[in-house]
Amino acid sequence: MAPSNKISGRKVLSSRTRRFGSRAAALLRLAAVTVGRTDTALGAFYRRLSARIGKAKAVTATARKIAVLFYNAVRHGMEYVDPGASFYETRYRTQVIDNLHRRAKVFGFVLKPMEPTASAAVS
Repeated sequence: MAPSNKISGRKVLSSRTRRFGSRAAALLRLAAVTVGRTDTALGAFYRRLSARIGKAKAVTATARKIAVLFYNAVRHGMEYVDPGASFYETRYRTQVIDNLHRRAKVFGFVLKPMEPTASAAVS
């Protein structure tokens, strides 16, 4: 599940995930597809990635994330506590907004939130 980056002279020639024939990788991919349908932080991660980069790459990325969580649980005795999809979505939203503010500041702009208007109300 590890990335395979071929770099020559600080230029990335190709970057892809290697093909795996192991049973563990197949089971992790199956778990990733299943967790994509749940209302958890991992499910929100899978849905966000699948909309952006496609289902196949999202399955691999989510499977790798599950593998890292499993490794940390076994190796360090950590317990995984799922914060939920709403926590993940709000954290991602604040991250995107902060990035927009930072980029606007670089270009000399200031972002202000829009004021809700009465005509914009949906009936």
